[in-house]
Formats: sequence, structure tokens, C-alpha cells
Amino acid sequence: MIDFRRILDDIEPSKDEELRVRNLSLKLMEIINRTAHDTGVNAEAVLLGSVAKNTWISNGDNEDGKDLDIDIFIKFPLTTSLDDLKVQGLELAEKCITEIDGTYEERYASHPYLTGTIEGYMVDFVPCYNIKDSSELKSAVDRTLLHTEYITANLRPDQTKEVRLLKRFMKMVGTYGSEFKVGGFSGYLCELLVIHYGSFLDVLKGVFDQWKPGFQIDLMNYGTAKLFKDPLVVVDPTDGNRNVSAALTLQKMAEFRVAADNFLENPKKSYFYPKTITYHRETLRDEFKNRQTHSIILAFPTPDIPADALHPQIQKTEKSLVKILETDDFKVMGSDYWTDENKTGIILLEMNTWHLTPFQKYSGPQVWDQGNSWKFLEKHPESWVEGDRWVTRTKRQYQDAESLIQGTLTSRGIKNLRVGKHLKKKLLEKYNLVDVLDLLIAEDADEDILKFLHCYLHKNELLIRD
Repeated sequence: MIDFRRILDDIEPSKDEELRVRNLSLKLMEIINRTAHDTGVNAEAVLLGSVAKNTWISNGDNEDGKDLDIDIFIKFPLTTSLDDLKVQGLELAEKCITEIDGTYEERYASHPYLTGTIEGYMVDFVPCYNIKDSSELKSAVDRTLLHTEYITANLRPDQTKEVRLLKRFMKMVGTYGSEFKVGGFSGYLCELLVIHYGSFLDVLKGVFDQWKPGFQIDLMNYGTAKLFKDPLVVVDPTDGNRNVSAALTLQKMAEFRVAADNFLENPKKSYFYPKTITYHRETLRDEFKNRQTHSIILAFPTPDIPADALHPQIQKTEKSLVKILETDDFKVMGSDYWTDENKTGIILLEMNTWHLTPFQKYSGPQVWDQGNSWKFLEKHPESWVEGDRWVTRTKRQYQDAESLIQGTLTSRGIKNLRVGKHLKKKLLEKYNLVDVLDLLIAEDADEDILKFLHCYLHKNELLIRD
């Protein structure tokens, strides 16, 4: 077995770093509380999240592995109106960041919050209600108070290192992060898994031995797990009517199980460090050619909406395009999407069938249905009987997949596409269809897109290490 102490030396915050983060957190809370007192605002700042729970991963020298956002929540009494909470909370946060010479941007969860960059650290300032239990919930962010209290009360001090190992392992195999674009495990879920199983290794063993779709964990024995139909059910210890793992996709659950199996079979330190992904434009082109499919990229400008709203819209469009193509007999080998979350989005479609014959067989009514049979034969006089049903030959509207995609992305055809209103507008304004092989000839091809194409071709690359 590998020496986890050496890995922990790399991912646990040093005493100096821990002191810096704690002192900065205290300073920020002090400024907010002083400003609230001076301006007559009934609010109090509190430190929550992974820093408060001592489960954060050091920034260190490796940005790919960091897990540090300082979460400063600004608690308001339950009697505060939502409008006052938003306005006063953001004002307190803005004054704090300005006083300490930081920069910030406004983001949105269940309501607006500020994300600041202060002394090299990312800090979230989140207004919330000061709730005591889940019955008092007014917004989703209020839960963080309860989650932090539960973990600090139930996670043993010696288990914080186990959480760090689990988070780091998940991050490196690509299954960490509950945001939509990942669909993986949240930090809170990692902490609950360690509480349930006991250690990092025991989590992996439990996953390998026990997990199948529908597996349930109910730490408080609420008996409510049956209410949920998600791939994994972990009942929230602070709210029996919530599944902590609701954002976890079946894909990421399965990938984590595969990675756990691979690690238990052949433990290596490399699972806890970024894997160097190497790719070359010429090699990618050869790989796509050797698959003998036809791959095309639909590229489009992205709407100016938050990332958590953008990713679902692009994925919904991808899945809908695949369905439209396959309904018209164009077989899709695979698909995926990528976006820089700023200006550009792309959908990759790898086709087994690109061209079709001019005609297709079309089934009509059963011969016993006299009325509809007459109408069908009047329209299609060259029909014949197969079994007990009239069949005819009709000319296809689209003989190649590109024409079908183009026809779908018109003001008339887009009515058949499941697409968000923001993305719909952009697609109707402008899009490009690019053959992947042509893209891979271009010497100025975008490196991020090349990496995306490489990852599409090598989906399991992060799950096993040499």
C-alpha cells in the first residue's frame, strides 16, 4: 500500500497557510460585523464551508488540485425581508471587499452573492437566514449553516485527512464537483461518505462492494430514502426530505466505481496528482480517421448567462440534436459538448451514418382500417402490403446529416429542437458546421478544443494510472 502521509504532506495546508487563511477570515468577519453595527444592520458574519470544517485542500503550488474558497456567510434574522437581505447583505460584502482592497464580481445562487479575490484567495460572501433547523429554510444557501454544524460535530479530527484524500482522489479522476458541467460529488457528500464508512480506503471498498444504482445511505435513519429515485441516495442528516447526491449523475457514479476498483487493484500515488495529458493535432486527426465515422462540430456564440444555466442549455440542445438525427435514420456513434463559458460553445456529433439513400420505407394503416386505407392509397397508389399493414416508398427530405442540421437551425426548423431561449437566439443569429478532420488540419486550432477532442477519444484516461 502507498504511503498516504507523503500525499497528505502535499495536500494538507501547512501551519503557516492555515494561519493565513484563518486570520484573513477573522479579519473579513470583523469588518463586516463592525460595518453592520455602525450602519444599524442586524446581521452577523460567520465562517462556513471547508475552511470552517478543516477539510480544505491546500493551494500549494498546484492549482489543478486546490479546493479552497473561503465562505463568509452573512446571517440575517428570519424576520428580515428577502429584499433587505439581498440589498444589505451585498452592501456589507462590497464595503468589506473595498476596505481591504480586493476585487469582486456578483454571482447568483438562490439569490445574489459576491465572489471576491482578496490577498490571493477566492472569498464568497453569501447573505443567508440564521436558521436553526431545516423547517426554517427560506433559501437553499441557508443549508450551509446546518451542514457545517453537522460535519464539525460528527467528523472526527483524525478523519479530516481522510476527507482530503477522498476529495483529492475524486478531483484527479474527474468525479469531484456537483456543478452541472461535472455532475459529480460535492465536498459535503465526501464528508458524509467518510463519516459513514470511516476512512478513504473504506469508502473505496464500500463503493466497490456495495454500490449499484439506487444504493442508499441514511445516517440519521430517517427512513425517507425510498422517496428518491436518483442513482445514489444519501439522505441529508439535516433534512430527511433532501438527497445530498441528487446532482450526481449515473455516469460519474459509475466512473468513480471504476476508479475505486482500479486503485484498490493497483494503488499508485499518481491517482492523487494531475495526469499529464499529451495530444497532437496530427495524432488526433489520425485517430478520428481510423474510427471511419464522420465527425462534425457545431460551433456557436454563447449567450451571456451564468455557467450553471449555460451548461444545461447546451447539453439539452446536444441531446435533442442527436434525437432528431436518429429519428431521421442518421445513426450517431457519440456526442459531447464544450464551452469556454464566455464566448464560444461547440457540440460534437460523431456519425455512423452521414448519407442516406433518396428513398425510405414508410408504414401506413392496417388493411382492416378501410377508411384510412383508402386515403393512404389515394396519396400513395404504389403501396404494397407487409403483414397486415400498407407500406410505401417516400422520398427523404434530407439525404445527408448536414442538411438536416441546417434545416433544424432555421426559424422554422428550430421549433423541433429542445433548446433554451437564450441559446436559441444565438443559434439563429450565427453558427458554423466544421468537419473535425478539416479543423485538425488548421495549425491555429484552439488548444482547448484540441484537448476536448482528445478527452472525447480517451474517456477513461483519468480513471487508471500507469
